[in-house]
Order: sequence, then structure tokens, then C-alpha cells
Amino acid sequence: MEAALRGDSVDRVPAGAWGHTYREEWSPEALAKVTAERQRRYGWDFVKFQPRASCFAEAFGARYQGSNHSLRAPRELSHPIHGHADWRDLPAAKAGSPSLADQVEALRLTVAALGPQVPVIQTVFSPITVAGYLVGKDKRRAVRDLRRDPDEVLPALERIGETMIEFSRRSVEAGAAGIFYAISGYASAGMLSADEYDRWLAPLDHKIVEAIPAEAWFNVLHLCRGHLHFDLARRLPVQVVSWSIHDGGNPGLAEGRRLSGKAVMGGLGQRTTLYRGTPEEVNAEVRAAVVDTGGKGFLLGPGCSVPPGARSENMLAMMKAVAA
Repeated sequence: MEAALRGDSVDRVPAGAWGHTYREEWSPEALAKVTAERQRRYGWDFVKFQPRASCFAEAFGARYQGSNHSLRAPRELSHPIHGHADWRDLPAAKAGSPSLADQVEALRLTVAALGPQVPVIQTVFSPITVAGYLVGKDKRRAVRDLRRDPDEVLPALERIGETMIEFSRRSVEAGAAGIFYAISGYASAGMLSADEYDRWLAPLDHKIVEAIPAEAWFNVLHLCRGHLHFDLARRLPVQVVSWSIHDGGNPGLAEGRRLSGKAVMGGLGQRTTLYRGTPEEVNAEVRAAVVDTGGKGFLLGPGCSVPPGARSENMLAMMKAVAA
């Protein structure tokens, strides 16, 4: 792992995958147990911890109900932002609030179960990603409100950012090797222009990432969607950049490594090859990724979260392919 982050030669490419376990995500003990079980079953070299996606929004007043089903996402019951003026009234949230404290505890239990040889990284949403969960189903509303009156929305995003900084600190103290900083779709041309993103949101990203404790050695920037503002990957001080090479307008792995100057993570189609493909297709995609990168500065993984119900034989195939 450490050699891969440095861009040195490796005995084999390190690999890992992640995806929601909707039923277990509501209990720290159950989430830690299933996370450790999956790592042991597949032999992942690292664990990208997968808290329930709603946990950050819950800290700021959104309410969700778990489905108690492994394949069904939680159901939103209410959200705090209904009108434009609600942003100014969005209260600050403590990183010790129940929904966030549960994720830190689940990570701590996972680290204890797996030991020091398997690095575990905590997922942290960017402020605009959290904001997208506070406005209901139309996540673009957060962008529309930001464009309409940034003087109202930006202070709310700054309050969210302060909570993410403290959550990151607590996660590293609990044993996280680093942070998986996820910007879910907003750093792409389909949501905001590069100028808009740099003016309003990049400063918040920098503030959060730069505040990650120094002992965190495995920090990942994750970018979602196509036509990414990939220059952000070069500027943010992380060790790895993660994205989907299969989304339109995105660079390939070697090109992304060149553009960012960092190790890269990805190569596998999470909703295609890993989810419903064949082991032979997984093997071919792994081989193509290794050839593209030369196996250096590269961590094999999905382009994003693998949907629940993905074929177990495909997860095994990805690990078998890197070991071949």
C-alpha cells in the first residue's frame, strides 16, 4: 500500500471495493462486523469504510428511516431546507451527534477487528454533498440556491465544513488511516462550471482536507460523475484520487495520474462489470487497468460504490486477477 502511494514498484497492485450494507448501517456493531467479514472474505488490501449516506444530513436535522432490508436504501422522512431562507437558519452540528458518533464507533470497531495491517479510511462528504441531502430529492436545488444568493448559502456550508473537520479528526483518533473525501457530482460540468466551483466551493474543500490530522497517511479525493473539474485533484493535498474512468469526459487512469501528480484509484465499472458482469469481464478490466498504469501509483477499485447485490464471484475475481 505504501509503495503504491509513493508510485514505487509493487509485488502486486493493491485492491479493495466498497458498497452499502443497508440493514447493518444502523448499528455500529453490525456495520463493523459486516465490514470486517467482507474484507476477510475477499482479501481487500484496504477498507474504504461505508457509513450510511444519510448520517451527515441527519446531524443537521434531516430524518431517515432504515429499511431493515439489505437491498433497500433508507427512506427520507423529512429534510430541513424547504425554502431559500432556511439556509441562514441551518444550525451548527456537533461531530459527536448520534448519527456521526455511530460512524466513528463503527470505524473504531472495524480497525480493532482487522488490525494494523489493513488500513481503514473514513468516508467524509464535502459540504455541498451534505447540502444536497438537506434539500430533499432534488439535489440540484442546493446549487440553484447557491447561485441565487451565495451570501446566504455559503455560511451554512461553512458550518457544515466545521463539523466535517471535527468528524475527520475523531475518525483518525479512532484509528482511520485517512479520509475518503467525497464530492458527489458537484465538481463536474453538469452541475457547476469550473469557475463557480473554484469561487464558492474549492476553498471549503481545501480547508477541510488541510485540517486532516498529520498522522493520516492515506487520504483520498473521490470525484463523481463525468466531465470532472479534474484540476481539483492536483491542487488538494491528498495521496490518492478516485473517480470513474467509465463516465463520459473523464480521463483514463494513467492520464489522471499525470494530471493530478498523485496515485490513482479505480478502473472497474461498479454498476456494470462488478455488479452484473462475469469473472472473465472483471479479469479483462483489471488487466487493462494494470497495463494502462504499468501497475505503479495505482490502487484497483470501483469507480464508486458498488450496488448491493453485486455478484460475489466478481469481487473474488478482481482479487484473483491482481494476484495472477
